[in-house]
Amino acid sequence: MSKNLRKIAESLHKQGKANPGLMNYAIPDLWYNAKSKVEHLSVNDGHVLVNPYLFYEAIINDVFLSKDDKDLSPYYLDHKVEKKLSNGNWIKKSNVYSMMIRSSGSFDHDRTGLLEAKNLLGLKDTGTFIKTLAYLPTLKRLGIDVLYLLPIAKYSLKDKKGELGSPYGVSNFYQLDPGLKDPMSPDTSVEEEFKAFVEAAHLLDMKVIIDIIPRTNSVNSDMILDHPDWFYWIGLEDLPGYKPPMAEGLKACLPPKVEYFKELFKSPEVEEHLHKFKKNPKEADPKAWAKLLKNFDPSKTEILDAVREQFKLTVAPAFSDHINDPQPAWSDVTFFRLYLDHPLNSQPFLKELGTFEPYILFDVAKSSLNPGKKPNKELWDMLSGIIPFYQANFGIDGARIDMGHALPAELINMIISKARDIDSNFCFIAEELDPVNAKASIEKGYNMIIGNGFMMEPRVDQGSFNEFVYSAKDLASPVFACGETHDTPRLANRKGQEVLSKMLSIFNLFIPNTVPFLNSGQEVYEKQLMNTGLDTSPEDVLALPETDPLFKKLALFDAYAFHYLHPKRWELIEVLEEANTIRKGILSEIIDLKKSSYLGFGAPWDTAAGVAYESKDKVTLIIANTDCFNDKQHQIRCATLPERFLKEDAIAKQIFSSEKVEQLPVVMDFANNLWVQFKKGEVKIFEITL
Repeated sequence: MSKNLRKIAESLHKQGKANPGLMNYAIPDLWYNAKSKVEHLSVNDGHVLVNPYLFYEAIINDVFLSKDDKDLSPYYLDHKVEKKLSNGNWIKKSNVYSMMIRSSGSFDHDRTGLLEAKNLLGLKDTGTFIKTLAYLPTLKRLGIDVLYLLPIAKYSLKDKKGELGSPYGVSNFYQLDPGLKDPMSPDTSVEEEFKAFVEAAHLLDMKVIIDIIPRTNSVNSDMILDHPDWFYWIGLEDLPGYKPPMAEGLKACLPPKVEYFKELFKSPEVEEHLHKFKKNPKEADPKAWAKLLKNFDPSKTEILDAVREQFKLTVAPAFSDHINDPQPAWSDVTFFRLYLDHPLNSQPFLKELGTFEPYILFDVAKSSLNPGKKPNKELWDMLSGIIPFYQANFGIDGARIDMGHALPAELINMIISKARDIDSNFCFIAEELDPVNAKASIEKGYNMIIGNGFMMEPRVDQGSFNEFVYSAKDLASPVFACGETHDTPRLANRKGQEVLSKMLSIFNLFIPNTVPFLNSGQEVYEKQLMNTGLDTSPEDVLALPETDPLFKKLALFDAYAFHYLHPKRWELIEVLEEANTIRKGILSEIIDLKKSSYLGFGAPWDTAAGVAYESKDKVTLIIANTDCFNDKQHQIRCATLPERFLKEDAIAKQIFSSEKVEQLPVVMDFANNLWVQFKKGEVKIFEITL
């Protein structure tokens, strides 16, 4: 049973009795569940005022525990999946929502204009597992059945980016971020609150996928204490000028292939860089290291500061694995030392230069291409044990492996096989962006890849969206149908803005061989990107007006709350709810690639895209006017449909429109064409029945 949800509800109940008159805690109406009878006051601007303790207690009791009629521990034993969707392939029929707990559950509850760790009510404005529970019923309405969580492990604030630091700078994989603990429930731990979150998701038939980062760790990792030999070290005096070296004679952004190593290692800047690396402090001076361990007090100082002070050494920051990539070093994270020797491909070139301590360079960063001969077995055991830890303790259902394509194939196999030994249905998502490598990812044991949809889809006017849609069936694995991620610009801030965002968010539900993916905040037309990562420009951080308290802030690094009070906050939610109902009705056809066909139009350059799904007695047509600025009439060529649906008197009944417009009958002409009028960016769905 859901013992952790019950424990939180009991704790909230006690706090509610102690604070019965507290009614000035604001939540967005998107979080308020209409079924709840808890006392509240609705404000016209979208705020709802509640007693926080009674509200979240009611959410737990009315939404989750009312469904608590089955054993959820461990949930994977209760997986009921079709045989063809076993071994983690249930992701093929899923609808994914990417969530960053710290920001997705964030809101200015005391309405001061600030997002505080302790607000005027003594509670958190930033997100927690408990607060995020309130939004799950709304996500369920959208058809979301997989919650993909950005990193939730403990991360370091050393050399942090932004106000709060990046959750990707993990300092301990086996501890949760203490910042996600909610003070509303003093009787529960952050571990119990995450367990309750997973319980709640499972009660709504949602699965939970986490993001793990086995290639990198914080420069201030907890593991330095026990394993300084797992890290790369440089002299403290070399840190200010530390950067990825440029290799003369080579182009920018080359992959670290051995064919480039002759030029790489003869570069003076590369040789100078290699000489910066030192023995780890334990090996350099065992007695001094033992003394440091004896005197170290984690409550008073950080481990990296202690090492810097005593040894004048520091952990070397990581950087891009591409040769001559112009981006700077990543100040908050470093690479793990996966091998105890230098890369085999590099050893012949290193011999000509001298002897070097373990170093970070492009070859080491891409160990999938440049492995050593001596695996760091103890480190590999630790990394491959991360997912089993989260399975055993929290009951998660899947994981995305960050930068898995850069890791040795043997390590990836260890990670995947250990998780599947516990749960044969565990799902793995590869952070592989190039569809060319989809087949290789599947062969490694992954169920799908990220793909390049986030690059292709927003470029509608360049034909890239149509290219993505019309090539999806031929991919060797499913990919995400997404127009944005936590690393990209927001669709609502791209060319076409909210019209583009709405069109793509709907049409993505129906692209064959893809998995629909919503990025947190996308459903409320969030404009501010979360990170200046992929496909971004300096102007993207200026999406919000200067008067907005969140101007220039990034959710990945700063205290940030998505604009849940957007004037059109319900628009996309309501239309996605309707569209997803149709998707569910033809879901078996969507995942059966033989049941789908692409639709053509009057000319190859027409601004339209369409796909059809054949059922026993009907065919469903999903068509988008991809012109986000103009209404259009499109000639839809239906010659690719099964012949039994191509009758002269066939009528396509419209069953959905993304716009509130009059529905007119559409008759197929003698040449099997439909002529349909569309509003800008409109998506229509038709049925032709026998």
